[in-house]
Amino acid sequence: MSMGQEDSAKTKNQPRISLSITEEVERGLYVNQVIIGHSQKEFIIDFGFLAPPGNKIKIQTRVITNPIDAKILYLSLKENLEKYEERFGTIPVQLQKLPPDEGTLPIH
Repeated sequence: MSMGQEDSAKTKNQPRISLSITEEVERGLYVNQVIIGHSQKEFIIDFGFLAPPGNKIKIQTRVITNPIDAKILYLSLKENLEKYEERFGTIPVQLQKLPPDEGTLPIH
């Protein structure tokens, strides 16, 4: 059996996963801030919105995940950002220096 045939056989034996999304989630939320915290067992990622000229971030949603899935998310974002920049050019970013233990970064 060739490599392609092995991959095809593996795919046939794996159950298909379908996605379902509510209308509310499908609309999405605009965020321009992210706050990330972690413990030994979990990563907590708060996505928020800061409207000018305000100084208060309104948290739109919170994602809680384990370190393994947080790493998979990181690698997936990295891969997709690299593909984006290959197609559309480098994304200019100026990160602000944050005080120690400060987990808030603008993401716009």
